[in-house]
Amino acid sequence: MKLFPNCKINIGLRVVRKREDGYHDLETIFYPVYGLHDELEVQPSDEFAFIQEGITVDCLPTDNLIYKVYARMRDRYPQIGNVTISFKKNIPFGAGLGGGSSDAAHMAMALNEIFALGLTKEQLAQELSPLGADCPFFIYNTPCYAEGIGDKLTPIDLDLSGLRLIMIKPECGVSTKEAYGGIVPKGTCEHFAPFINPLEPFLLLEHLPLLTNDFEETVCKVHPELADIKKRLQDAGALYAAMSGSGSTIFGLFECDAESTTNANLRLLNEEFASMIIFNDTLGKTQA
Repeated sequence: MKLFPNCKINIGLRVVRKREDGYHDLETIFYPVYGLHDELEVQPSDEFAFIQEGITVDCLPTDNLIYKVYARMRDRYPQIGNVTISFKKNIPFGAGLGGGSSDAAHMAMALNEIFALGLTKEQLAQELSPLGADCPFFIYNTPCYAEGIGDKLTPIDLDLSGLRLIMIKPECGVSTKEAYGGIVPKGTCEHFAPFINPLEPFLLLEHLPLLTNDFEETVCKVHPELADIKKRLQDAGALYAAMSGSGSTIFGLFECDAESTTNANLRLLNEEFASMIIFNDTLGKTQA
């Protein structure tokens, strides 16, 4: 069985409060990006094997979330047998794109299908919650408003199809610990409300810029090149530009026609950041 674990971007991210358990509650919108994905093939076999290629992952195979999902679910479901896992990493890690969480979710879905476990999406999401806050999102893989530590999900009707998405990932990576190091919780953000319960028609492209990422303030102090990239995207005509998650990917959403000034600016961006652009394409429809 072959699957293609995709990445996500965050549309806005508000750190609401620090909890007694040391974690932080947040608000964000997860939006799936299917065009940038890893490659995961899982086949039943006589012996267990885990074959990796692509981007080198900075952890032991046994620390990879794919393996952790397999080990956890095999302990819980005796019908799961040996498998050969072939994995190609294309989504950069330390990028704020949720690549590892997506790999975990797709591994769980593969095991559920191959060994006929009969688990619902809700049950799969519960299985994954202990492994990562945004793992459950990739089970649903549709635009969602997220609360709590990112695990309380509400599907929303957000359609960015037709917009061009450019994602730029510089060499620096940002650890979660580094991102939270100087963060000051700000309470809930009123600007998410129209996306969750649109009581009246609203102009998407007017509301998007109101959603900011709280991590940018602290992360960009340590990595000022991220703020420079964001400004270049804005200067090129981005309708919305932000850091995804805790970074270090910066993305921009563009509305452009073949003859527009924006298109000419995009060509200049492609030349300037050729070695850092990890995605540059028009977004399609998301799955229901």
